[in-house]
Amino acid sequence: MSQSPMTPVGLPDVTLVEGSTFCISATDGVMAADRVDGLYFRDTRIISSWRVVLDGRLPEALAVQPGSPYEATFVGRRRGDAAPLLIERHRLVGDGMREDLVLRNLGSEDTACRLTVEVGTDFADTFSVKAGSPRPLGAVSWTAYGENLLAEARANDGQRGIRVQLEGGRSVGPGLLAVDVVIPARGRWQSSVQVFPIVDEVEHAPAFRRGEPVQESKPATRFREWRYAAPDIDADEKLSTVIDRSVQDLGALRVRRGGPDDEALEVVAAGVPWFMTLFGRDSLLTAWMTLPIDQELALSTLTALAELQGRRVDPLNEEEPGRILHEVRHGTSFPLSPGNAVYYGTADATPLFCMLVGELHRWGIPKERLAPLMPSVDRGLEWILRYGDRDGDGFVEYKRATDRGLFNQGWKDSHNSVVFPDGRIAEPPIALAEVQAYVYGAFVARSELAAAFGDDAAATQWAERAARFKERFHEAFWLPDTGYFAMALDRDKRPVDVLASNMGHCLWTGLAEPDAAARVAERLLSPELFSGWGIRTLASTMAAYDPISYHNGSVWPHDSAICAAGLARYGYTEEASRVAAGLVAAATSFGGRLPELFCGFDQSDFAMPVPYPTSCSPQAWAAAAPLLLLRSLLRFDPDVPAGAVRVAERLPDGFGPISIRNLRLGERVVTVDADDRGVDITGLGDLRLRQDPDAGALRGAAAQAPGA
Repeated sequence: MSQSPMTPVGLPDVTLVEGSTFCISATDGVMAADRVDGLYFRDTRIISSWRVVLDGRLPEALAVQPGSPYEATFVGRRRGDAAPLLIERHRLVGDGMREDLVLRNLGSEDTACRLTVEVGTDFADTFSVKAGSPRPLGAVSWTAYGENLLAEARANDGQRGIRVQLEGGRSVGPGLLAVDVVIPARGRWQSSVQVFPIVDEVEHAPAFRRGEPVQESKPATRFREWRYAAPDIDADEKLSTVIDRSVQDLGALRVRRGGPDDEALEVVAAGVPWFMTLFGRDSLLTAWMTLPIDQELALSTLTALAELQGRRVDPLNEEEPGRILHEVRHGTSFPLSPGNAVYYGTADATPLFCMLVGELHRWGIPKERLAPLMPSVDRGLEWILRYGDRDGDGFVEYKRATDRGLFNQGWKDSHNSVVFPDGRIAEPPIALAEVQAYVYGAFVARSELAAAFGDDAAATQWAERAARFKERFHEAFWLPDTGYFAMALDRDKRPVDVLASNMGHCLWTGLAEPDAAARVAERLLSPELFSGWGIRTLASTMAAYDPISYHNGSVWPHDSAICAAGLARYGYTEEASRVAAGLVAAATSFGGRLPELFCGFDQSDFAMPVPYPTSCSPQAWAAAAPLLLLRSLLRFDPDVPAGAVRVAERLPDGFGPISIRNLRLGERVVTVDADDRGVDITGLGDLRLRQDPDAGALRGAAAQAPGA
């Protein structure tokens, strides 16, 4: 195919996000109900259509200027023969919406104008909008009074509403607010329109209050504090742009859970537009990858998940004692778990939870701060051994409890994502390779935590369990004829011998033996899996391969970044740097932001990666992936309790120099300087710096505990 330039299509035009509120519109600021456009609050589309018109006509769009993740300015001009009139609309999204309106008369005489705000709402649940068939909550009733419009709908499972207020305006009909103004020659007029969400009769004030400077608002203050607290990372222009975008997006995706603002736990929502809520797997992996810039986020994520850890057996939402949740929802309709706000159907969140507690210990978080999490770690391990291992074979399997649950409960959770080479779908119970990798990581983490808390017997017990598990895993999953790990075991314990990216996660946690790792590394970088932009989820030689599918041949940045971390862990720095270079190049093509996924076409096919039509962007673990890549390039692996930090001898060719200032390791603040000649860390105090030799050599010692 030709190498002509391409422009991405099918992506949302303007997406603004703050906490659990987000807004999608066209570049002129218009929201249309027949698209996924709208203002969303707590899993409900509270605004489905939105137009600001001048004298009965939409303004001619001139420009859109994005600002922080929660704001954008739309610029247009009045159509027709009247005096030239410019309209500026500064949109601010957070717990509702505020839109500041400015009309500027560019002419030499006074001009009259009617400004009308046209509002529509269906109060549709996010799931139905995503499915392409928005399902209204109920009949919408409108009430007009003064400069306000009130809309509400009711159903058996709740009430939703909005109040829309146009300063100085008046309601002129259902969904219509208007104001008549005269703007002096060369003069200006300004006002504001605000949207107040209402949930079960409780009205919520927009985070950006009228009359309050934006920079003094809570969202702006939180976002500024996040940016200032993050380490300063300097690299070449492309990598710096990608990392800066990552830090910004992660800051925007943070949501607060529980308690008043000053007591709420801060966690990362999974992604815009469909996953603006707490997830288990997504939030845990994102928190892990984000450790270089913020370890407190991991602590609050763990605390939030521990509070919702399973307590009983309930097939309706797949809750089981000790199980970490899959997702939380706030809308009136949750198809995965009717009548419940929490759904637990995931096989991997529980071992990832245990792994992350252990990793925080390695980063120097004092054990006193980890102690409150230890009961949840032990309940999670009990779930792994009792409920996760359904048949007593030592592996964690999944099978949904009812027909409403997820058929596949790993991160590749499409119904057809676990397949044999000939395309046959594997039948559950299914034991995924990467889930076993996380289980191994959980066992290793518990051993290290036991040692930290002075329980040497438990430390030995969990270390021995991890060693036996590794041996058993190789016996069941290794495919000597093909030279890679099976993707899974099906219900009959047959290896699902498809060539897929899952095996890279076995390198990431250290589950692979060195000889196996060598062959897996070769496979991950083979033309069948490596597209040049990243590692495909499924090899191009498999019958189910489809580069435009969700999980069967697409490239997911977080997945590729985990594979790169695994490659670096075993000394395959050249291979890891190839994956990193591909992802950075892909991010550059997307304006610096890695989307949730993109199509798996080969780099030789097109001049840029082809976007996946409905990919989330920004998306949490995609945003965090460049931070894991950075850690992998440096091979940065702290073990503060053991008094050491391991890094590479030098950066791979094509990267560098890289400088990181104000990186926290426990109570220490360190500086990292790296280039192709060497890596140096200052501020370590009593910690030893261990430098691994450059490129290629396998080291069994590298497979001790999870780390990049």
